Amino acid sequence: MKKYEIMYIVNASLEDAARQQVMDGLHKIITDHEGTIDKVDEWGVKEFAYEINHMTKGYYVVINVTANNEGIAEFDRLANINNSIVRYLIIKTEGER
Repeated sequence: MKKYEIMYIVNASLEDAARQQVMDGLHKIITDHEGTIDKVDEWGVKEFAYEINHMTKGYYVVINVTANNEGIAEFDRLANINNSIVRYLIIKTEGER
């Protein structure tokens, strides 16, 4: 298991309940693959530096996770096809390569 930091942006036009459902679904991907969610840091709605897909704002979330390769690969696959996720970035932490 390796440690990762994942930042993702949820479409800001979603209702609170829908946004929470999207976030819970993404977090469940990690836990379903024997990983753990170590920390969740919700930054809230922020203005984009430039327009992305005709949107000017997004709801930013940063999570620290401990996960295996299968969990990260599945998170990557599902976040990529989820229309509610504007952008996401997965980074290995703790000096891992």
